[in-house]
This record gives sequence, structure tokens and C-alpha cells, in this order.
Amino acid sequence: MSKIKKASITNHEATVRELRADPEYAAEFVKIALEEMEDPETCAAALLALRAVAEAYGMAKVAEEAGIQRESLYRALSPSGNPTLKTLMAVMKAVGLRISAVPDKEHSHA
Repeated sequence: MSKIKKASITNHEATVRELRADPEYAAEFVKIALEEMEDPETCAAALLALRAVAEAYGMAKVAEEAGIQRESLYRALSPSGNPTLKTLMAVMKAVGLRISAVPDKEHSHA
């Protein structure tokens, strides 16, 4: 009996495929990632989520459209990355998204 080898993909690869196939999912994925960036404990995961979206759209293409060297983009969106607001905005624009602000209900001015 011969064994048939099944092609397998990693969870990351599956996520990238889903992000590429569904722009609405990608937008929600980034929205949640940006919310996670507020917490130092989850910031690294948020950067990796943004990186997955950039990979879904093609890292080289995103870097070019954002005006960033590809290697710099990889570094900025790594767990230890510290991208500037300018870089985040450029990456978001390159993947067809924008950053928005919402009121923080936990923070009161009263």
C-alpha cells in the first residue's frame, strides 16, 4: 500500500490566503490588531497580524506602494518592530485600508 502525501499548509499560510480572498475579513483583522496595539502585552501579536495582511497583498507590492524598503517593512512589522505612524498609515493605504478613531468609552473627561 502506498502512502499518498497530502500537501499541508501552516496556520499562517491559511490565514494569509483568507485575508487575500476576503477584503472585509482583512479589514476586521486589522481593526482588531490595531486595538491590540494599545496593550504592550499584545502589541507584538498585533504587528504580526498587520504583517500577515501585508503578506496577503504581497509584501514587495505593499512596500513599494508605501514607499518603504521591503526589508524595512519586514522589520517594522516584526514582533519587536516599532513602526512610526507614517509607516502604519502608508501600509494601511497600500492595502486599501485607513486608520480611524473611535471614542474610548472607558476614558471619561468628567
